[in-house]
Amino acid sequence: MATRIKEKYLAEAIPALEEKFGYKNAMQVPKLAKIVINMGLGDCKDNAKAMEMAVNELTTIAGQKPMVTKAKKSIANFKVREGMNVGAKVTLRGTRMEEFMDKLVSVALPRVRDFRGVSAKAFDGRGNYSLGIREQLLFPEIEYDKVEKIRGMEIVFVTTAKTDEECKELLRLLGMPFEA
Repeated sequence: MATRIKEKYLAEAIPALEEKFGYKNAMQVPKLAKIVINMGLGDCKDNAKAMEMAVNELTTIAGQKPMVTKAKKSIANFKVREGMNVGAKVTLRGTRMEEFMDKLVSVALPRVRDFRGVSAKAFDGRGNYSLGIREQLLFPEIEYDKVEKIRGMEIVFVTTAKTDEECKELLRLLGMPFEA
């Protein structure tokens, strides 16, 4: 069974992108390759329970167990030693990626207070888009009463698009609300 994002991509995005950019082959049309969700947890480096809570929240949001990232270098000013747990990240592909994208654009982003759209300036020049979220409470699976600390996360949409313009058009057609 295809997800709503997949159906929207096949029915609306492919024909629109072929028309706008003049692709001669359907395989040239850019698509969403993966979504990477990263949560910095430097404040929980000494607190294993807080780290576990944050990892569980990210698991609930993504539907997949995240990988705990470790510090590559020691930084004395931040009291960080090499090898300490300082974050969590999860890479979504396929159906999980499509379901997360659908949940993000149709449920989570509209819950942002005074939401006018996501920034159109967060492209990296190679057809990828980064989005920062200030709190995990936007997602309906997170129970407000059980949250110890409000944490933000970075979400990176990796596409097969060659340019930012192609990536922006693809994400717009998939339902990403860019600001005017």
